[in-house]
Amino acid sequence: MGLIPFIVRKLLGGIPLVLGVTFISFLLMVYFGPDRTNEIVGKNPTAEQIAEVRAQLGYDKPFFARYVDYLTELVTLDFGLSASSGQRVSTVLATAVPITLALMAPGFVLGNLLGLGFALVAAYHRGRWLDKAIMGASVVGMSISFLIVVIFFQLLFCSSMGLNWFPSRGWEVDSVSSYLYYVTVPTLAVVFVALGYNTRFYRAVLVEELNRDHVRTALAYGTPPARLLCRNVLKNALIPIITRVLFSIPLVLISGSLIIETYFGIPGAGKMTYDAITQGDQPVLKAVVGLTAVLFVFTLLLADMLYRLVDPRVELT
Repeated sequence: MGLIPFIVRKLLGGIPLVLGVTFISFLLMVYFGPDRTNEIVGKNPTAEQIAEVRAQLGYDKPFFARYVDYLTELVTLDFGLSASSGQRVSTVLATAVPITLALMAPGFVLGNLLGLGFALVAAYHRGRWLDKAIMGASVVGMSISFLIVVIFFQLLFCSSMGLNWFPSRGWEVDSVSSYLYYVTVPTLAVVFVALGYNTRFYRAVLVEELNRDHVRTALAYGTPPARLLCRNVLKNALIPIITRVLFSIPLVLISGSLIIETYFGIPGAGKMTYDAITQGDQPVLKAVVGLTAVLFVFTLLLADMLYRLVDPRVELT
């Protein structure tokens, strides 16, 4: 199958996923989410005032008519006005998402590269003390809650009880130095947590590859360790590695940044989502849920294309 038909087929195949996610989330928001009618009409409203406000909010429409409106907003990327700030949701997203990308990218990249490096060392020395030390440290990293790590790093690097080298809250970035000033501690927290999970996963993949016949043959012929790991092991283990990296992106952008941005007071997509949840801002929540589902579809598409790139035997079907 050619590339263009493959992309079209994958995008069409992702429509049921987007419809399923948006339908369930919209159902929950409509029947269990906050009703802003009482907040707007104030005390002692008349029945006509209540009916007028509900009509303005679109609450008087049938459920499926409101769901179709939501899908239209998703297709046109026009989610209306934020219920809490009054700004256009597209403007709120355009401001918050780049901040999240700048905040999370260093930790995400370093967490994966360092995890892969430690996994290569552990896999090559599997069963020895170095492997056990790396795996023990990984288990310790995985056992500590992300929330506890964030609080500990704040106390250590950002408070008078510790080193007090970096800010505990805020995001006033206008140069490279200010960027490093604000991003360092969140990056350290993300790397600390990601290292344990990434190292254990990558080690398992690499050990399986090390046990294959062609690797043992290359080892028997005296292939240097660096060449063996890069050409015979890492190259053949790229598909599960790509899968893990790509499918981590939506989770890191939403759930990971939510904790980091909330505790460091950084106005990114995670804090925007947290504020929308606590304030019942349905237009922003609908945008986050819908666009996250679309992001997963594009991630699936990109993963399949990269599989073919790293292994020509994989067919685009």
